[in-house]
Amino acid sequence: MKKDLPENKVSGVDVAVVLESDSPQGKVWNVYLINEQKAELQNVLVSSKGYGVKDSREVKTTTLRHFLGDVLAQSAIKIEAIDTEVFGLTNEYWVSYYVDNVMYDKKYIFLPESIVDENLIKTPFVGKPGVMIGGQN
Repeated sequence: MKKDLPENKVSGVDVAVVLESDSPQGKVWNVYLINEQKAELQNVLVSSKGYGVKDSREVKTTTLRHFLGDVLAQSAIKIEAIDTEVFGLTNEYWVSYYVDNVMYDKKYIFLPESIVDENLIKTPFVGKPGVMIGGQN
């Protein structure tokens, strides 16, 4: 059955953990959905969760669901704030959306300790440093 479904490849849709500000009080991080396509994404739904091992015990965060509505072509939209306490966990974002009445979905996974200064780049359409996973199948 699954082999009969069309394989809709995701490209040009990214998820980035962005450093919004860095002050003596601490760093503020947010997660963004970045649409690099020339098409609008419609009915965007993002599910996020974290899981892994911390202090020798298994940890799971609450699964959050975010309905973002439509995301304009070549733009970015904030999904959620993220706490540095979960950077040691696997952080998973499952993104689903429609383009021209065709459904697309992709899982983006930030591995433990991957959100570090060495991996920061300038994120498109946000213009701030962040760690980005591109939607290339």
